[in-house]
Amino acid sequence: MLNMNFAQPLVINTATQPWLASPAKGVWRKPLEREDKESGHTTSIVKYEAGSAFKPHPHPLGEEIFVLEGVFSDEHGDYPAGTYLRNPPNSVHAPFSQQGCVIFVKLNQFDAQDSKTVRINTHETPWQQGQGHLQVMPLHSYEQQHTALVKWPANERFMPHTHFGGEEILVLEGEFMDERGQYPRGTWLRSPHLSQHTPYVVQPTLILVKVGHIAIEKARCFDVVVPSLTWV
Repeated sequence: MLNMNFAQPLVINTATQPWLASPAKGVWRKPLEREDKESGHTTSIVKYEAGSAFKPHPHPLGEEIFVLEGVFSDEHGDYPAGTYLRNPPNSVHAPFSQQGCVIFVKLNQFDAQDSKTVRINTHETPWQQGQGHLQVMPLHSYEQQHTALVKWPANERFMPHTHFGGEEILVLEGEFMDERGQYPRGTWLRSPHLSQHTPYVVQPTLILVKVGHIAIEKARCFDVVVPSLTWV
């Protein structure tokens, strides 16, 4: 297992991690959290070299993808950088990339009833006004779990707040900050249930955010009961 204690905060600068070979030729990975070597709960940065492919395979508890670079493809379509994808539990596909790509991937982390297929090109989706001067693009919600892009203008500061159900962030552009540190592009942060911070930025910054899911994952791993979670 790798980084599967969900009560522990994590900060990983993925830009400094080495690429590790996957079972498919030309496909490389940077594991961030992993329940087992080739199964179970997994979060990774994955790179497809041009012309590389995976054989058809199932996702028993779903697959969540954000395309970071290049064009990711499968038999259902082509997905350029900025595309957000959700393949529901028990879906099957054969992914590949003709020109090469880099993707952020979360495997086997869906509720079994979360059966919606999602395909969003974020470059063609309107932003909504968030708190303060933030702009928000909701990508998916299921019960207490919410995923969104959040755009921060320069010198924006957010109020101190608590994450009921935890928070996970991938910094896509700029540099995200809080009282504990500075997190440049490519940094992945996982903050546990009931964690607190006061985030801010100096330069314009774009982050991919998921909230409300970490207490559930902790319960799965440690066999504890958690209350119903809400968006905060």
